[in-house]
Amino acid sequence: MFGDLFEEDFSFISNNHYGKGKKSKPRESEPPAPRDFTNLSGIKNQGGTCYLNSLLQTLLFTPEFREALFSLGPEELGTLDDSRKPDAKVRIIPLQLQRLFAQLLLLDQQAASTSDLTESFGWSSHEEMRQHDVQELNRILFSALETSLVGTSGHDLINRLYHGIVVNQIVCKECKNVSERQEDFLDLTVAVKGVAGLEEALWNMYVEEEYFENDNLYRCGACDKLVEASKSAKLRKLPPFLTISLLRFNFDFEKCERYKETSCYTFPIQINLKPFCEQTEMDDSEYMYELFSVIIHKGGCYGGHYHVYIRDVDELGNWQLQEEEDGLIEEKALRDTENAKETENPLAVLKGILSEEEAKQIPVDQLGQKLLEKKGVSWNKKYRKQYGALRKYLQHHPQIFQLSPDGNKVSLKETHKLLFKLDSHGQNLQSPSQKNDVQWNCEKSPPRPRAASAGCHWFDLNDSKVQPIKEKDIEKQFQGKESAYMLFYRKAQLKRPPEARGNPRYQIPEHLLNEMNAANTELQKKRAECDSANNGIDLHLHLSSCYKFHNGALHPSLSWKESVVDLTIDRRKTLGDLRQAVSQMLESWEGDMVLSMAKPLPAGLHLYQVLDGDELTLDGIGLADGADIFIWNGKEVGGTKVLTGPEHEPVVLNVLRLAEHNEGGKGQHFSEAQHVCSCSTSLGQLHSALAPAGGIILKNSSGADPEAKNWEVFHEEDMKETVRSVGLRDGCSVLILDSHDQSFVDVASGNLTAFTYDISWLQVKNFCGGEEEQKHVKITATIETVMADIKMKAIRELQLEEELTKESCLRPVSGNGKLLSPVPEDYTVKEAELKMGSLLGLCRGKAPTSTQLFLYFMVGSDQSCSPEMEIVVEETASVRECLNLMLEKSGLSGDNWHLRRIDWCYEAGEALSQENATLKELNVCRGDTLVITEGKLPEKGFLKIPIWWLKPSSHKKHGENAQEQVNGITWKMEALQVSAAAAPPEATHPGLDLCYAGRIEIAGEASLEDLKMQSVVPWCLCHGHWL
Repeated sequence: MFGDLFEEDFSFISNNHYGKGKKSKPRESEPPAPRDFTNLSGIKNQGGTCYLNSLLQTLLFTPEFREALFSLGPEELGTLDDSRKPDAKVRIIPLQLQRLFAQLLLLDQQAASTSDLTESFGWSSHEEMRQHDVQELNRILFSALETSLVGTSGHDLINRLYHGIVVNQIVCKECKNVSERQEDFLDLTVAVKGVAGLEEALWNMYVEEEYFENDNLYRCGACDKLVEASKSAKLRKLPPFLTISLLRFNFDFEKCERYKETSCYTFPIQINLKPFCEQTEMDDSEYMYELFSVIIHKGGCYGGHYHVYIRDVDELGNWQLQEEEDGLIEEKALRDTENAKETENPLAVLKGILSEEEAKQIPVDQLGQKLLEKKGVSWNKKYRKQYGALRKYLQHHPQIFQLSPDGNKVSLKETHKLLFKLDSHGQNLQSPSQKNDVQWNCEKSPPRPRAASAGCHWFDLNDSKVQPIKEKDIEKQFQGKESAYMLFYRKAQLKRPPEARGNPRYQIPEHLLNEMNAANTELQKKRAECDSANNGIDLHLHLSSCYKFHNGALHPSLSWKESVVDLTIDRRKTLGDLRQAVSQMLESWEGDMVLSMAKPLPAGLHLYQVLDGDELTLDGIGLADGADIFIWNGKEVGGTKVLTGPEHEPVVLNVLRLAEHNEGGKGQHFSEAQHVCSCSTSLGQLHSALAPAGGIILKNSSGADPEAKNWEVFHEEDMKETVRSVGLRDGCSVLILDSHDQSFVDVASGNLTAFTYDISWLQVKNFCGGEEEQKHVKITATIETVMADIKMKAIRELQLEEELTKESCLRPVSGNGKLLSPVPEDYTVKEAELKMGSLLGLCRGKAPTSTQLFLYFMVGSDQSCSPEMEIVVEETASVRECLNLMLEKSGLSGDNWHLRRIDWCYEAGEALSQENATLKELNVCRGDTLVITEGKLPEKGFLKIPIWWLKPSSHKKHGENAQEQVNGITWKMEALQVSAAAAPPEATHPGLDLCYAGRIEIAGEASLEDLKMQSVVPWCLCHGHWL
């Protein structure tokens, strides 16, 4: 299955470790996550490598294997740095395995990568994605390691730890001769089907005897005859580590398919192998084995997922279940509840902080920061709602706190400082345990807490995820689709040295320790950089000295770039830290410094709330990346008082007034200007500013959309409303109509007015008279203007007789001057799909209604022979009715005609064969062109097929005349040669052409033979030929 993936082929050696390799791997944008609370590292799944990860974790948590591998130094294995030297002998697989084990033990990352190890195997990305069997991998990996370690002190590593011997014996019943055969093993394979558990399977293999008797006799070599005998097997040599593979996968010979055995199969945590051994004289302890790893398979026989349960023999991990963590949290909550009364009283807390200060006075902002550091909660979050601001609280207790004259610094009065120290001393005498707790916390403690319960614990290592489990959870893997697949036992006599307990650095070579230390330092550096990048925010500081206030907003005196200072700061820092950083940047600042949130608006920069509460974090007060902060004295800018807050936001309105009619282009027929006012401005004030001479104001109720058409009038009773309350926002349009413009507005009973924003024009050309009278006019219209109104206006502008109103219609004129289909008069400009500025023709004739179709038609597809004609029909008319109307108008008669559509080549195309169907049902649309074609359509189920004959070139003229009957197309087959029936193969008749012979009507279900007979017979009869 694995081919030569473990062979030592130095052509594919990878030396890719921490930037020293042949291939440069892409750097991750973020460093890997650190280990979780278990302090154990998982292994990344490269895609189907879960079986490899489970086996590698088992080998890692076999300390004797791990330490034997670490004992092989560079003098025996070489180094990865020498792997590219041509004469160097470097043993890649054990070196990469050493590095991987060192990473799993020491590198502070959630999961290690096996990519370098699999590259040393020679795996391709395709090989990584394949799902393999972990039992087979175990054997091949051991074989590869043995091959790689030949000639080193570790040449017998695998045999020393995993090698055992099974002896098979056959005993003759007559002469008692014993015939035996030894078998070496690195793992035992035991049956699962029909067996209750591991002990029963071992009993069947190594205790039960098989008998040769009756018809099944054994030929004894000593007796030289067939005799009765017994056959048995025993374990002759037990390895320190016993690997057992369970035969979960079997083959069903009835169904001819593989299946997974999911029945219950038990196995013990401890097992005594004495009953299964050949030699049983030793003490029972020599035969005791303890389970330390269970590789589990989840899925079916054709695929699935592996993970492993492992006993942490050296206690390297931190084992603590979730329920125990919940218990600790509850215990902490109880302690917090007991101390709640003390923390609820801010007086005692503040007195305690000030009593520890050596300085006479500290800033009030610093006191708030110390409160946050000591109690983990800010004043504003814990006490402000009940006790008010910190500074005011201190002022309300003058008998305890001493404030400086400016109120910025505070200290504890001497009498209260002395009383607090005496009280604290008395409490310490009464509760020495608390004092001990403080001293213990100051001692150097291990980096990870260790569970107090004795003994080794179990973990579930599932690729990158590691979590603690209980020993009883192993029982869940006795049966089911997720069940045990490989068992690993270790001799109970194997004891670990005390110095190995909880020490992941034990027996790791110095060069790997240095490499891991350097890698951890680099990881910490990258995490710090990443943490700083993720939590750093860029703030834009606007200095009041660079701004002036006019037209309702702040505007920079200089350029925007010169008026703004950028500052990057950690979002977890406090507002006090920000204030201190700003003060250091602006050393020349004099007077009060107030920081206010600012926001650039279309009108300019506007100020909002003042930032207060120096003990609060920047993230807590809502400062986001890119926030704007205005630095000023809190009152005025450049001598002008500045109103702040959302209630004084400036609004930019787009003010429109009707302009004189513009004759050129589509254009906007409005004069536009901008007006800035506060959102709290009343409509009365806005009316006075915009229309002092009187008039009305209309608001575009559809917003700032230039295509909007809904306007509403502000009435007298609306004048007390504010700009914000009536929904006017930045960019909203208001229309000011003076007294002479109000004729455009249709005011009905004081209701809302309909007014269209997009006023433009259409051109109308007169086609009702002679060519000398074809003049045109421009008609003002909107997209909602009805076509009947446009026609009336055009007739008046052209000074035509009003009688034309009932006998004329409007037809769009194409770019090449062709009159298109008339537009129904009840259509609007928008419904007629007309663009503003389009040219319309005023023509005689009634316009079709919305239920009628205007169609073009011609007789035959040749326009030079038949002019294009026009007709109006109901869309519910049938094809036959439409054909009759067209025949009548073109002066034709008879029933030997049918209708066809015009195709994209402007030739007769698809036939309208369903003569009883309506034009609407066949999707015939207004403006379509139809062709009246001679000839009846074949009946349903029949076809009309043109017949062509190959003729000598002498008849070419006749053929061309025949071809002209079909759309004027001449068919030629210049390269076609046909052999005569009686002539030899080399005889040919060049110069044959196609000629048209006519059409035949034949059933669609007829065979090709029928077609041949029907087409050939007439030709033969006419020309005197015989078949």
